[in-house]
Amino acid sequence: MTDSGKGSLPGSDGEHDLQDRFETTGRALSFYENAMHDRLNDVMRSFIAERILFFLSTADENGHTDCSPRLGPQGFVRVVDDRTVAYPELRGNGVHASLGNILENPHASLLFVDWWETTVGLHINGRATIQKSAPGAFDPPDRTKSWVVIEIDEAYIHCAKHLPQLSIEEFDPPWGTDDEEAKRAGFFSNA
Repeated sequence: MTDSGKGSLPGSDGEHDLQDRFETTGRALSFYENAMHDRLNDVMRSFIAERILFFLSTADENGHTDCSPRLGPQGFVRVVDDRTVAYPELRGNGVHASLGNILENPHASLLFVDWWETTVGLHINGRATIQKSAPGAFDPPDRTKSWVVIEIDEAYIHCAKHLPQLSIEEFDPPWGTDDEEAKRAGFFSNA
């Protein structure tokens, strides 16, 4: 877990200052003690294996951020071991904003949400590296450009109380496609 400078507590000095100001230190300490982990447990591993979507947050060396969804078939995010996850970086728009940020600043956050049953989320914070091939004996999905491997510092729950439960239709999207119709790349253009 991240050491904030206030002893061995996880989190930033800023969040601890706000906990003092808003008198939530007791609740925060309970969360740190009961919900924060420095590795994945078996329930978290199963949770990741069932997801088809997560959000990836990165920042460049100047702190400019990017948050992008990553999608794939169930199991596309691979749990390598209790301290490591990996996902395939599929062919995209060619900008490489997230990967470029990782080259400058390896800190990354992943948020997995079960929108369809529990509405629970799982946060993973750690250090990301870009690799040519998957760690372990994983077969790459079609159109895999590289793998991103995250060494886990923190894993913790995002509680379900403010997340809506959604429904999903069965679909078989063309993962990593160049099809303009499927991508809808010009959706926000001034055309």
